This record gives sequence, C-alpha cells and structure tokens, in this order.
Amino acid sequence: MPKRNEEDWRFATLDAIQLGNFQPGGIGKTSSEKLLERSTTSFPHAARAVFSNDRLIQVEGGEKLAKQGVVFESLGGALKKHPQLLQKYFMAHPVDLGAQKFAALHAAHAEAGVLIYVPKNVELKVPLVSFHWLDGDESAVFPHTLIVAEENAKVTVVDYLGSTQVEGKGLACGVTDLLVGPGAKVDLICFQRWGSKVTSFQLNSTRVEKDGEARSLFVNLGAAYARQESRSTMVGGGARSEMLGLSVGNDRQEFDQRTLQCHDVPNTWSDLLYKNALDDRSKSIFKGLIRVAPGAAKTDAYQNNRNLLLNPEAEADSMPGLEILNDDVRCTHGATTGQIDRDQLFYLMARGINPRTGAQLLAHGFFEEVIARLPDKKIGEEVRSLVAEKFASMKTQKGQGDQSASVKRAGKISFLEDEVLDVRALQGLAN
Repeated sequence: MPKRNEEDWRFATLDAIQLGNFQPGGIGKTSSEKLLERSTTSFPHAARAVFSNDRLIQVEGGEKLAKQGVVFESLGGALKKHPQLLQKYFMAHPVDLGAQKFAALHAAHAEAGVLIYVPKNVELKVPLVSFHWLDGDESAVFPHTLIVAEENAKVTVVDYLGSTQVEGKGLACGVTDLLVGPGAKVDLICFQRWGSKVTSFQLNSTRVEKDGEARSLFVNLGAAYARQESRSTMVGGGARSEMLGLSVGNDRQEFDQRTLQCHDVPNTWSDLLYKNALDDRSKSIFKGLIRVAPGAAKTDAYQNNRNLLLNPEAEADSMPGLEILNDDVRCTHGATTGQIDRDQLFYLMARGINPRTGAQLLAHGFFEEVIARLPDKKIGEEVRSLVAEKFASMKTQKGQGDQSASVKRAGKISFLEDEVLDVRALQGLAN
C-alpha cells in the first residue's frame, strides 16, 4: 500500500483507502430495465454499452458501425472476435505516477469495458457512449475503456461512471487507454459520479503519434476519495494533447490529481487546465509535471491548475512542475487558489440573488473556460447540467441545521471588512 512519505502520495489522505471489505462481481439490487432507463444522454449517440457491477447488460449500435470497419465491443466480445487488438493494446502503457498497485489490481479483475477501434480515414460524427454502474454496498468495479484510432480517424467517446445509490459504499478502479494514430483526432469525456462513500482510482494513458490530436475532459463530481492519474505522451512530430479537468467538491470529498505530459520528440504541443471548486471541508491535490526529453526541441507545453474555494475550510494543494532536458522550448506552468470575489458576490446579492446561489453562479462561470474548449456544444450542455445537479444536491444536503450554525457565526463575519468570505455565514445573514 502507499506510504505517507512517498512523494507520489504527498498530501493524500491514505486512511481513506480501504480495500478489505469490497467484493468484485456482486449481485446488484437494481433491475436491468431500470438501469437502461437511467443510461440515457441529452445528446445523440451512435452506440451504447451498459454495465452493472462489471456485468454486461447491453451493447447496441455495434453492428451498424461494423459496416464501416469500426469495432465497438465489450471486452468479452472483443476477446472472442478481436483478440489480436487486445493482445497488442490492452494496458500497453506504463502506470508510473504512484498507483502501480491499483493498476495491477485492475489488470487482475478487469472484464467490463469497451474496445473501440476506428480504422484509417473513418470519421464518426456522433459520439459513442458507455455506462458503468456500481449497484449496492461493498461492491468493487473495474471499468475499462480502450480506444484505438488509426491514421486520420476521428471519434468522440463519452464514459459515465456512477452509483445507483447516492450514499452507497464501494471501490472503483478504472483504466482508460487512448492510442491516437498519425493525423487522427480523439475526444474523450468522462463523467465520474460515484456514490459519496466510494473510493475511486481512475488511471488514464494517452499516446499521440505524428500530427495526431487528443483531447480529454474528466468531470469529477462523486466519490469520497477519488484519485485520478493521467499520462499523455507525444511520440510523433506535430502531436497535440489537451488535458482538461473539472471538479466540484463538498462535505469531506478529496480529489487527488496526478498528471504527466511527456514530450519525447521535437515539435509537439500540450495544454493542461484543471479547475476545482471546493465547498465545506473538501480538498483537492494537484501534482503535475511537464517532461521534455533530450532532443525534443520546439516543444510548446502549458500546465495550469486553478482552485476556487467556496468555503474558508476547503483546501487546495498544488504542485506544478517542469523537467526540461532540452533548450529551445516554450513551457509554462502555474497554479492559483482563491475565494469568491466579494465585489462580484455583492453585485449579485444587490440584485436579489441568494448568496449561495450567487456563489454557485460564479463557480459556473469559473468552469466556462474549460467547457468552452469542447467542440461538441451539446456535450458541453451535458457538463453544465451535471454540474448544476451537483450544486443542487449540495444545497439540499446543507439542511436547516447548517443554516442555524451559520446564523450563530454570522455575528463574527463582516464581508465588507474581513479578508475571509464565509458563504455559509452570508447565507445566514440573508435568512
């Protein structure tokens, strides 16, 4: 197990990682019909796969795609029909950001997931989607997504990771691999909405060849402890990788984010932007590294982590970094952490907007820089909708008890004079 003194686990709450009671392959309580009803999107899709506790419920749309040479199969189906693809690409990339133990755990148990193979010069204009459900307490799931895009191919994939019970316990240990061929373009959007007591590991790897483009967005809304590791490697000239992240935390949620941007050859580009909005005593950890190999001249790389604290008790730890072993490069990195702007909130309150609602509106605006980078506007609307749902659930969880506590504290807060803005105390003043 990880140890506190290991640099790859710095600042992480290791006591939150408990593996002893979770069992893979448990029988869920929700019927297949109800899960299929819940497995819907607000945008059109060309194919869909649905899993519950790592059991395949349905794969639809694959036969139509097969006429174009596209493979959209569950791992079980791919093992029978396309074993050569799995043998060549399944977990072929290294996991070296700290979670090697959990990568091995995934490799031992993975049987639920999809293989997506897009042949040369095939462009899919409609997204492919998959749903992974954790159903019932004490279950363990191991979702897997493997995307292979050949030369000049284009595809968009959307993954939904969620629990049937809001407060359900469980373990999720997932892996996503993207292999982007020469001139190919791949967009991956992953919505993580596990239950509030789930321990989650999501390990992501991207490999981009000459003139290829990869874009990934990970939306973290659920889980008690969620560790996300993302590695993007540019192995061909003109390769481009865009790594986006968006997280909304409340209660004592912890989002642990570790990233690596590897530039192995000259003339490559990468851009990372992770944004976190944190309420209550939630916490985010970001440790990122841009690595430029010897000889990788003309590298253009960016890395930015921005954190918005909706409560003074929230915590954000950021450790951006550079490892440049070559000159003639352009690399920038940075991190910012701050609270809600008091003047902006006052502007909204002066127009009759509840201060908590006002803070959430400002958080929505804070996320727009990330959402605007998605080329599919309908998927962008899905992101906004799910973020709004998370904020609405946070408001419901506060309850009257929290408001009473805020009223008691209100006498100590003066948002015109104090440097610290307590949104919950302002809520009490408004009441």
